[in-house]
Amino acid sequence: MASRFELKYIIPEHMALNVRKFIQQHLELDEFGVGQPNLSYPIHSLYLDSDDWEIHRRTVNGDKNRYKLRLRYYNESPKTPIFFEIKRRMKDIIIKQRAGVKRASVPKILAGHLPEPADMSSRGSMEDAMVIENFLRLMLDVNAKPKMHVAYDREAYVNNHNNEVRVTMDRNVRGVIREDGKMLATLVDPYICTTDEVILELKFTGRFPGWYRELVQLFGLTQTGAAKYVESTFVHHGRQQGVHPRDIIRNMIL
Repeated sequence: MASRFELKYIIPEHMALNVRKFIQQHLELDEFGVGQPNLSYPIHSLYLDSDDWEIHRRTVNGDKNRYKLRLRYYNESPKTPIFFEIKRRMKDIIIKQRAGVKRASVPKILAGHLPEPADMSSRGSMEDAMVIENFLRLMLDVNAKPKMHVAYDREAYVNNHNNEVRVTMDRNVRGVIREDGKMLATLVDPYICTTDEVILELKFTGRFPGWYRELVQLFGLTQTGAAKYVESTFVHHGRQQGVHPRDIIRNMIL
């Protein structure tokens, strides 16, 4: 179970280019972004929720015992794994559990069946089995099912010596209702959540890095919330109800 701090900031694209130069003085570009357009690689998440959007509401209300259930993937190749993830947040602290499963085995698990060793993407460990068991318990507790496909392009920077510090910049956040459970890499008529805005995330374990503080002060950054699933869901309900997503947030009419 991984535990870390995540601080989020929303910045304009023109500022992101200068932030990139600053970050590159301290961290290396993630290997998956090397040679890619805008130094970014695609990320796809299929979020699960109940028919009455219970998980979404808990997040918006800031419930203490809130979490998200999602399947994380990066392409449509049948050879690549699907990662079952449980993400919990307590203020700025993120606790994430993750286990990889073979793509062909996903429907069986989503139907409520525990995986067998052959279903795991690699030699399954006791910890991986516990992640899937916890995922299913939370899923069945609220009768969650596939609801929202969220995608974005991630520019990531890492410390090659350890995993204590990581910075990401996410662009082109978009979402679409995906109740069929298919893990596709294309979105038809998606809800657009960001245009010229970039979601900057400063991630770390242990002590807050001094150069993080310098970055925040240099660019005058203000910490904010930027939950991609929540934003996509607000846009969806806004379109369904014919109101602006900000009015949904203000009046909580979900």
